[in-house]
Amino acid sequence: MKNWRDLSYLQTGTSKQRAAWDALTSTRVMENLKVYDPVLAGTIPLDIDIAESDLDIICTSDDLEQFDASVRAFYGEWDGYQETRLLVNKVPTSVIRFSAESFLFEIFAQSVAVEQQNAYRHMVIEARLLETGGPNAYQEIRKLKQQGIKTEPAFSLYFGIAGADPYLALFQLEPYSPEELFRMFGSKARKRQANLIR
Repeated sequence: MKNWRDLSYLQTGTSKQRAAWDALTSTRVMENLKVYDPVLAGTIPLDIDIAESDLDIICTSDDLEQFDASVRAFYGEWDGYQETRLLVNKVPTSVIRFSAESFLFEIFAQSVAVEQQNAYRHMVIEARLLETGGPNAYQEIRKLKQQGIKTEPAFSLYFGIAGADPYLALFQLEPYSPEELFRMFGSKARKRQANLIR
């Protein structure tokens, strides 16, 4: 499985990934928030980003007040800085946004280990599905997102994943290896691609 904590892959990735590396380096956000175990998640690491995709950074903190104060000390004067507190699946969550280097940064923090947060778990599952679907899957997921479909529903639609709630349906796939996922969804992905080509 890919080590999502090692961001060196961005340096040799797509133009958007290389730009993300430059933005993360110049803002020093990963270094400045190191104590909160930051991990870059979302569409840019998966290479399914679209023009308006932002840099999603997930963190863990048992003290959201302290977390907010720490981020504010570093970035409170940056363009568009905004703090929001909300419940995500009944878990208190801090969301901080600001703009830099042509990117919108969205920094999330919960008192949940990063690897157990929904954004991280979805990213891992989606990476396996993309491996199953191959290059066409990346292209078609991007197209669905450009049509305004959110990431998880786009995966559910493209791969034909059953379940009324695509966010929950993805979690049902967590135990399966890429090989098992290929047996489950590979034919569906190929069939969808054949229909798109016609």
